[in-house]
Amino acid sequence: MTDDQPDTDSTGGETQKPITVFLVDDHGLFRAGVRAELDRGVPDVEVVGEAGSVDEAVAAIRHHTPDVVLLDVHMPDGGGAEVLRRVRPEVPGVVFLALSVSDAAEDVIAVIRAGARGYVTKTISGRDLADAVRRVHGGDAVFSPRLAGFVLDVFSDRPGAAPPGDPELDLLTRRERDVLRLLARGYAYKEIAGELFISVKTVETHVSSVLRKTQLSNRYELSRWASDRRLV
Repeated sequence: MTDDQPDTDSTGGETQKPITVFLVDDHGLFRAGVRAELDRGVPDVEVVGEAGSVDEAVAAIRHHTPDVVLLDVHMPDGGGAEVLRRVRPEVPGVVFLALSVSDAAEDVIAVIRAGARGYVTKTISGRDLADAVRRVHGGDAVFSPRLAGFVLDVFSDRPGAAPPGDPELDLLTRRERDVLRLLARGYAYKEIAGELFISVKTVETHVSSVLRKTQLSNRYELSRWASDRRLV
């Protein structure tokens, strides 16, 4: 068989080549979990590589030219938008799907404007993630259910569609917002630590900082405050 002949299965029929996927996330444990989910029982999706930093991702995406890149939004050396800025013009056939713990408005807007084809949160199941990969590879735009309507509003032509800035919210760091968002959804400190790959002590430190900045007294007031600002 020559190299340019199609692959065939045992019955002589042509086989479908798997969708190749590259993972970009600065947490190795999370990458391992995603790889395990996609490698287990998803024959039409193949993980071909992974990277934990912007520089590694840019070099490896150029080398592998995968079909789909699963891209974290926040990394110490720049994050998903920086990866897109540096490498997307060179690999026009590659589709980028943001996969992040954050569903903050500014994060979604930044990465979609940079060229990502969709945005899903890390609470997504393995089966749904595989389906999202298939859909963006097929040309669809894919968003977590809660984000879909928001994205349509922001990127529509209606004046004032984008959410206004909030001076109080602007006082919080990105990590503090991540912690607050999960806290407002009812997560225990230990669960927040697991979601964000940080220690319980670090969660407690972030919560104390948010309470101080917002001048609130407890997590119930914080939850209401977060809900009023559409963080939940």
